[in-house]
Amino acid sequence: MDEREALRLLAAELPQAGDDAAVVGSTAITTDMLHESTDFPAGTTRYTAGWRSVAASLSDLAAMGADPTAVVAAYADEEFVERELRAFVDGTQTVCEAVGTQYVGGDLDHHCEFTVTTTAIGAVDQPIYRSGATPGELVCVTGTLGRSAAALELFERGNVERANELFQFAPRVEAGRRLAGAATAMMDSSDGLARSLHQLAAASGCGFEIDRESVPIDEAVDAVADRWEAGVHFGEDFELVCTLPEATVEEMRAEVAVPLTVIGRVTDADTGVTVDGEPLADRGYTH
Repeated sequence: MDEREALRLLAAELPQAGDDAAVVGSTAITTDMLHESTDFPAGTTRYTAGWRSVAASLSDLAAMGADPTAVVAAYADEEFVERELRAFVDGTQTVCEAVGTQYVGGDLDHHCEFTVTTTAIGAVDQPIYRSGATPGELVCVTGTLGRSAAALELFERGNVERANELFQFAPRVEAGRRLAGAATAMMDSSDGLARSLHQLAAASGCGFEIDRESVPIDEAVDAVADRWEAGVHFGEDFELVCTLPEATVEEMRAEVAVPLTVIGRVTDADTGVTVDGEPLADRGYTH
């Protein structure tokens, strides 16, 4: 079974596992595992690997509206190389500093391939779950989509410098903080916009009508991939997908420090998830 099937299997035993992070009291906690064979293409620097690993967990906290407290990581490889370890830690510290938190260490182990497991914790007063969207609200996304798809193609072409730059995404922690108390449902787009919309729809018992032309696809995609496929179905972009009451959208656009784009509207559940009136396939990144 894939990750989604496994989560469905465990849902009854782990009721807090259905959102981007679990909330225990006023603490949000999340963990992620990344592998060289599936998550770090050839040419990925250890600096980028450290940045991206930690940023993935910070993105989960952002999706809950949490304020990150600290991050730890377990680093495993066939052997330990000083310059690689130093570069990895440098990447983790840089992205943590960018969002006002700390990388405080972790664990080292030997393994058959380079693997990183990160855990991030944060404080949250008004957690934003996936289950609060209601018909009539607007659907919004932060930033642009498709950077990771473009990066993967550039890695394959040997343009590793630009690919590494695109892989070092900015976790939307500040945007998540600003949206807390305003957004009714939210998650990050790590599995792709299409799959995220289907997950939000299932959790909220609603549907979505999406306007294709409104979806913000990164200009980096233009030269390397199909825009729609890269921006909507590929995933690994870690932008925030949220629903907002229409009356609050302009205020939030002014509050959130990154572009916040309206891409559609929440509808009744029986309409499903559509784009320009046609069904949007539930297809995206699968672990």
